[in-house]
Amino acid sequence: MTRIITPVLRAALLAPVLALFGVQLHAQSYPTRPIRMVVPTSPGGVTDIAARAIAPALSDALGQSIVIDNRAGAGGVPGTNTVAKAAPDGHTLLAVFDSFISNPYVFRNAPYDTLRDFAPISLMIRGPQLFVIYPRLGARTFNEFLALAKSRHPPLVFATAGAATSSRLSVELFKASTRLDATLVHYKGGAPALNDLLGGHVEAMIASAGLVLPAVKAGRLTVLAVTSRNRSALVPGVAAVSEFVPRFEALSWVGVLAPAKTPRAIIQRLNAELTRLLAAPEQAERFAGLGYEIVASTPEEFGTWIRSEAAKWSKVIREQNITAE
Repeated sequence: MTRIITPVLRAALLAPVLALFGVQLHAQSYPTRPIRMVVPTSPGGVTDIAARAIAPALSDALGQSIVIDNRAGAGGVPGTNTVAKAAPDGHTLLAVFDSFISNPYVFRNAPYDTLRDFAPISLMIRGPQLFVIYPRLGARTFNEFLALAKSRHPPLVFATAGAATSSRLSVELFKASTRLDATLVHYKGGAPALNDLLGGHVEAMIASAGLVLPAVKAGRLTVLAVTSRNRSALVPGVAAVSEFVPRFEALSWVGVLAPAKTPRAIIQRLNAELTRLLAAPEQAERFAGLGYEIVASTPEEFGTWIRSEAAKWSKVIREQNITAE
């Protein structure tokens, strides 16, 4: 039996082929203009440093300039929303810190969905946080600190980098896991929190290694533990919190995303270029000095990481009734 191919049937048969050809052609011509990489934090933080570390080489690889656009304020929500609403053509990217996960849960009116509105490109770097105290507190080991914390009335005072930051959430997870009370003082950033800790105005802090490691090496802070699942070469001989609080883990990280519905071919090209650039020895050395290791994940691995972190921290936020206020 001979089938007659009508114009309508021909169009239906050709549509998938033409769509695939269109995506491939779009990816081959990409990018056609400068790329804006939004960093929803102030200049100088690890997310900004990471974005600027890769921008020159990525610009050379793609043949277009990479413009770093710092959009700080309100926990980074407005800057992040700028990318969520941008055209999904690969010309607007987002570099994020770990607070990307928690923001929609602590800012109840966040206008975007981290799982729905973004396309993962790569988890670039990841590293432990350090549990540090003011030296005059007297504790030299984590066990000594736990004993001191249990005996103190009023409770010990922890500094955090802000009400919606990972340094706050790590303390909340610690409190919930150990059933210890603590007073939290929220600062407008890690630098002022660290300054007050160095001055003895607060007593403890859980923060990214890059922020507090220089003070630890200078002997101005005592590090009691790392928050990675296992011990870290960053601070040899220092225990992991998980040795005292089973399964405790809180990591800092930086990744790159694009708006949802960005063509798969563009995501793959960006991932391939980032993976190649991050493999350079100078990048590993640069980030090791900040307390991070290179990950350079696939888009799928980064998506899995985002979902697992969202499930973990949203549970903490919900059970502890944490808000950004």
